[in-house]
Amino acid sequence: MRVVTWNLWWRFGPWEARQKAILATLRELRPDVVGLQEVWEQGPDNLAQWLAGELGMHWTWAASEEPGYWQRRIGDASVGVGNAVLSRWPVVERAVLPMPAGEGHSGRLALYARLDAPGWHVPFFTTHLTSAPSASAVRCQQVTALAEFVARHKGGTDFPPVVTGDFNAWPDSDEVRLFGGYKTASPVSGQYLFDAWEYADPAAPSATWDSANPYVAATYSPSVRVDYIHVGPGPGRLGVVQAVRRAGDGPVDGVWPSDHAAVVADLALEGVDRFRQQVV
Repeated sequence: MRVVTWNLWWRFGPWEARQKAILATLRELRPDVVGLQEVWEQGPDNLAQWLAGELGMHWTWAASEEPGYWQRRIGDASVGVGNAVLSRWPVVERAVLPMPAGEGHSGRLALYARLDAPGWHVPFFTTHLTSAPSASAVRCQQVTALAEFVARHKGGTDFPPVVTGDFNAWPDSDEVRLFGGYKTASPVSGQYLFDAWEYADPAAPSATWDSANPYVAATYSPSVRVDYIHVGPGPGRLGVVQAVRRAGDGPVDGVWPSDHAAVVADLALEGVDRFRQQVV
């Protein structure tokens, strides 16, 4: 099962040209499920819906309840922002979690979608945490709420929860360690989710916020990995990370698709006897 997480940089920069580059990148990747952040909607048009139609995928979307921060930046109150999931398989259940805000950090959310994959229901989540560099304490509150949200919706299937998103935090930060629950005490007793990048080639480029990208270079900030795929433990090999890498980390026909690179992880969709018996 190929999983992608990607922040699509909303309606910033040359967004119409970027939209084509995003589609071209996803077509090449051929993902089974994608967690998207900073997705735009305007009237009847929605970027996730368009991508799903072009790729032949199912989709679901959750709009920010407080998009004013974004709208003021481009001077257009008609454009919404939110998170979305694209899936090869039907979405049979969904829920939305408004994130704890803290002063000046409102409108963030997490989206849950249960996917009817071959042999299993997959509990899939995507989120976008607050971005202020000084807001680690707020992000700790957000990942605590996120961990509890995962715990409420992960049951009823052997497939482990898959959590994607832009955490806006460095891998060794308090909030990322807290959410994982295996380098410090978990917000939910007994629950832990591995950062998929733990399985990466140590020599592989990891920064998803990368100064090689001209959109990032203009901010003068350091290169760092801030986008994550987390996977809980499953029985046997089920859900185990088989490969992980960056994608969308270069221009397409001269256009960089986003200010973030994507993360791509291949997860084992087989791994226990019941599934093997079904596919024999």
